[in-house]
Order: sequence, then structure tokens, then C-alpha cells
Amino acid sequence: MTDGPRSFKPRPGRREALPLGDAVQAFLRASGIAAGMRHFDVFQAWDAALGRELARRARPVGFQAGTLSIEVQSASHLHELQNFTGEQFRTLANARLGKAEIRKVVFRLKR
Repeated sequence: MTDGPRSFKPRPGRREALPLGDAVQAFLRASGIAAGMRHFDVFQAWDAALGRELARRARPVGFQAGTLSIEVQSASHLHELQNFTGEQFRTLANARLGKAEIRKVVFRLKR
């Protein structure tokens, strides 16, 4: 019988345990995912402006210096967004953000 809980001693050559939140943050930074998540609010505003169905076919893939890059699944959607509805969706997304953060939207066909 022991007098209390066993004390944790890391094995030689092993690091101490990290809180889960810290471990996730470290993983996101090391994998490069954190850089994409930096603009999550912009991506989310774009998806909300398009609605569920169209957002599945026109995915945000980058945001830099006010330019939102969108990857579109079909040539017909690319044509529609470039020539007719893209500016309207940009305006709606900025309204959701509460500021004119998205200055330009660039559409490209998914490869």
C-alpha cells in the first residue's frame, strides 16, 4: 500500500506533458495550419454570404493584403461569380465582418 498518489516522473529523454491547448497550438504553428486560421473570420463571413450550397462550390483558400482568393469547382460557377454575383457576395461578407476588410476577390478554377 502507498501513502498517496504516485508522483509522475518522465522517462529519460521524454518531455514533460503539456496542457492540451498548448500542444494543439504548437501543432497548428508547426504544421502551417495556424497561418490559414488567422483569417478564419474572413473565410466564415464569405461562406455565410454565399449560403451553404454555393459555399461548398466556392471555397476560400487564401487572404492577403485585402484580397480574398476563392477556388471554384466548376467553370459555370466561376463565370457567374466573376461576372455577376462576386461583387455582391464581397459586399455581404464585409457587412458580416462589420468593416470593408475584403477589398478584392479573385476567383480561380479548382485543379
